[in-house]
Amino acid sequence: MSADALEITLPEALEAARADAAAQGLNYAGGVRPPVAWALVQSGQAVLVDVRSAEERKFVGHVPGSQHVAWATGTALTRNPRFVRELEARLAKDGGKDAVALLLCRSGKRSVLAAEAAAAAGFRHVFNVLEGFEGELDAQQHRGGGDGWRFHNLPWVQD
Repeated sequence: MSADALEITLPEALEAARADAAAQGLNYAGGVRPPVAWALVQSGQAVLVDVRSAEERKFVGHVPGSQHVAWATGTALTRNPRFVRELEARLAKDGGKDAVALLLCRSGKRSVLAAEAAAAAGFRHVFNVLEGFEGELDAQQHRGGGDGWRFHNLPWVQD
């Protein structure tokens, strides 16, 4: 930790997520379920960052007030080489690399990759939102029937 790094006391849910991540040997801060993520955002204890593509946000929906930094772009989901720089710029007012951020993607997989990249770049408190915005595919190849942000009836809008 750098000498000028902010010392942050994390909410209990994030401390538990960090402990779980350490026990699993994860190389990022950990993950929280959507209802926990929403409670943390609502209480001002974390910033929600949607890492899906702009197309996904537009056509599938997004969480009102969430920040957006695409992990991958376009229909081919080409990796955004500026992700870490853009994340730091987006979180500058919230503490930059010391900000408490919750990353959200479609199913919680790309946001793991984004959290790993952020951690490798020195972000200290970046967590994955488990289940993602739409959740996993079910037996009928549909999303949202058993998990995900929308499944939990959390706020979202569609433009």
